[in-house]
Amino acid sequence: MKLNELLKYDKITIQCHDNPDPDALASAYGLFRYFESKGKSSRIIYGGRSPIQKANIRLMMDELGIEAEYIKDKDIPVEGLLITVDCQYKEGNVTPYKADNIAIIDHHQSTGLVSASMDMTEIHPYLGSCSTLVWKMLKEEGYDIDADKKLGTALYYGLMTDTGNFVEVHHPLDRDMMDVVVYDKILVRQFCNSNISLDELRIAGVALMKYEYDEKRRFTLIGAEPCDPNILGLISDLALQVDTVDCNLVYNETPDGYKFSVRSCIKEVHASDFAEFLARQIGSGGGHTDKAGGFISKSKLERVYGTSDAGDYFQKKVAEYFDNTEIIYAAEYDLDTSDMKEYAKKRLVVGYADPADFLPVGTEVTIRTLEGDVNNVVTGDYYIMIGIIGEVYPITKAKFKEAYNEVNDSFNCDLEYVPTIRSKNDGIIHSLMEYAHSCQAKAAAHRLAKQLDHPVKIFTEWDEDNYYLGNTGDFIMCNINDCHDIYIVKKDIFYETYEPV
Repeated sequence: MKLNELLKYDKITIQCHDNPDPDALASAYGLFRYFESKGKSSRIIYGGRSPIQKANIRLMMDELGIEAEYIKDKDIPVEGLLITVDCQYKEGNVTPYKADNIAIIDHHQSTGLVSASMDMTEIHPYLGSCSTLVWKMLKEEGYDIDADKKLGTALYYGLMTDTGNFVEVHHPLDRDMMDVVVYDKILVRQFCNSNISLDELRIAGVALMKYEYDEKRRFTLIGAEPCDPNILGLISDLALQVDTVDCNLVYNETPDGYKFSVRSCIKEVHASDFAEFLARQIGSGGGHTDKAGGFISKSKLERVYGTSDAGDYFQKKVAEYFDNTEIIYAAEYDLDTSDMKEYAKKRLVVGYADPADFLPVGTEVTIRTLEGDVNNVVTGDYYIMIGIIGEVYPITKAKFKEAYNEVNDSFNCDLEYVPTIRSKNDGIIHSLMEYAHSCQAKAAAHRLAKQLDHPVKIFTEWDEDNYYLGNTGDFIMCNINDCHDIYIVKKDIFYETYEPV
């Protein structure tokens, strides 16, 4: 769905969920500003038990000029079009105002209540905030967000609060908005300094007193009363400072699921992987190596695992994560290759780009991909490879000449997210695809591989501080002449790029 498709309605009502948070209001404000620029009559509304009271949200609305009308009576009909933003019509935390025409713009998992026949929907559950989705939709319409600093400030703060001060940001679109949107730093600081109420301070204190400690795994599990996501992060940060705690998980209940925050201070546990593991099949999770978080759906938790008890679910998943994952330190590990088979790389056409073609040598850069950010320096002696599904990795020019033949064509590939490279010197962002050429693998040296029947974390010989995660079904591989040269290839990539000898 495109925003211009909604311009056929003269009257547009934008509805936040009951008890709106900064992300809901920012998203609604972005839509309001767009429709206002198109001469449409629009308004922002919300329902629930009472008007907005939280200090930081009231300050945000006052400073940015966001007007949202509290309407308690759900029987008042909505004329024209009703758009639910940061929520979905018919959800438990959305007042069901009567409307003939309904659109949905949201970043949460679909609840299943939305009719399959509804064509005016834009739901992207992989994004960290609805603000990011609205930012993307506005950019697609050519709306000049940079010229609207108040809107930029709202969207930035919406993403910040919905991802626990950016801790849970993991999709590149979230990172893109975070990096480029123009916002008022002073106002955001003021909003943050009004973020915790006395009641939320009490919630944090009560939660910390009710911790559950796992001595064997040096892990704490903490359940909290319903509160803003930033309070979960505050509790997590405090719990991790305990001398006998290496990792922790803090969660609370929301109307349609459970929000959680995770922390880790050991290299054997990446908080981002842990969060993704906890939410797999029933929600979404991710973030950074040391800080992450996510959300799990109540309905999906019950359907997939047969329980609605989040505490019991988290306890079992924590045990599974720690006890069922093998950790390999490749430099000192003797890999048993007796049941591994020989494979060779297929002669596929892939892409490569030389960052020295468009950036000065010595430039510090951030390479942004669907798998995360990679920091590097332009040296002139390496290429950036672009795989068939958009995976990106550096390769020295010497190794490139050994493994690939150049093809005199530009490289084109339909990717979910086009990888970019950002200069840290001037902040300019370049699309790697604009500079990508094609190449084809030569007859490659053989490798040994086998499919994993359990999760494995590998600390490779060339990086002893960060592990590569292989899940059940992925492949563990090694150099046929060096059993310490061990690495992981994801299942979907393996089948596309390797063939048995």
